[in-house]
Amino acid sequence: MSLLQKIAEIEAEMARTQKNKATAHHLGLLKAKMAKLRRELICPKGGGGGGPGEGFDVAKTGDARIGFVGFPSVGKSTLLSNLAGVYSEVAAYEFTTLTTVPGVIRYKGAKIQLLDLPGIIEGAKDGKGRGRQVIAVARTCNLILIVLDVLKPLGHKKLIEHELEGFGIRLNKNPPNIGFKRKDKGGINFTATCPQTEMDAETVKSILSEYKIHNADVTLRCDATADDLIDCVEGNRVYIPCIYVLNKIDQISVEELDIIYKVPHCVPISAHSRWNFDDLLEKIWDYLHLVRIYTKPKGQLPDYTSPVVLQDSTTTVEDFCLKIHKTLIKEFKHALVWGSSVKHNPQKVGREHTMDDEDVIQLVKK
Repeated sequence: MSLLQKIAEIEAEMARTQKNKATAHHLGLLKAKMAKLRRELICPKGGGGGGPGEGFDVAKTGDARIGFVGFPSVGKSTLLSNLAGVYSEVAAYEFTTLTTVPGVIRYKGAKIQLLDLPGIIEGAKDGKGRGRQVIAVARTCNLILIVLDVLKPLGHKKLIEHELEGFGIRLNKNPPNIGFKRKDKGGINFTATCPQTEMDAETVKSILSEYKIHNADVTLRCDATADDLIDCVEGNRVYIPCIYVLNKIDQISVEELDIIYKVPHCVPISAHSRWNFDDLLEKIWDYLHLVRIYTKPKGQLPDYTSPVVLQDSTTTVEDFCLKIHKTLIKEFKHALVWGSSVKHNPQKVGREHTMDDEDVIQLVKK
């Protein structure tokens, strides 16, 4: 029996089962079984390595990476061509783009790489239509733009989300606040620091026994679901911000456009007529959470043309030094910082100091 048939069987059984407290335990087990089968689909066990295939992924350049995901013929290539000025083949038939086409834009001093990925179809997560390679490249992006046709957005949106979820990508979510630690002996130690609506000790035990884990400490610090615990145990999930780009707004009325504007994480554009690109770029910048740091050589004015761009999770002076070159940190004595992260301008700081967007820094070596 193939993996796909096993998955289909489990899905059918989950659809048949009523959701209530009595069946929560059983449903948790089924979800865990399904997650294991999905993982096997993504990376099959053993098997000899195939020959070198045609390259699909593109080398990472710039400060951030954005992937365009969507069904065929929704305007991904037109959007890339008009945003980045790169020629990506555009035609009136589906599957014009067959491999990844990269482009680069400069926005607010940051270099952002855009990837036009081939269109995905239903069943992509199970390996249909090169779907696996497309979603594997999407996993490496800092932000995903799901491009939708404005005339049929909701059905497509659900399908694409389902495909990406099946491949371990979680959109616009934070990792669940669950502590999970394996140990050698002592059984399953379950603690919950807040009231749980779905999970209890029995459900946790049954999910972990499916993974053959019989000794572990599990701490739930949020109202968690069975899926959250499975994500935590699997450990290969990526949490990526996502913007829904509704293309082809030149085909709808103003009243419909007003309704679309109220949808969260959503930007309506027209790639062909270049409408609303500035709004899209502004939203991309917000979602990427990038921090620009300007450098100042001693005795000269700061260089405001080419900032050093860092992710907002790593903005200490040490991270800044490592971004430029790893030998800098060995010669580092202290730094002078001007900007909103310090009380005095300039202020002498050490390597642990956290900087804000558009700070100016001058390094002093030993």
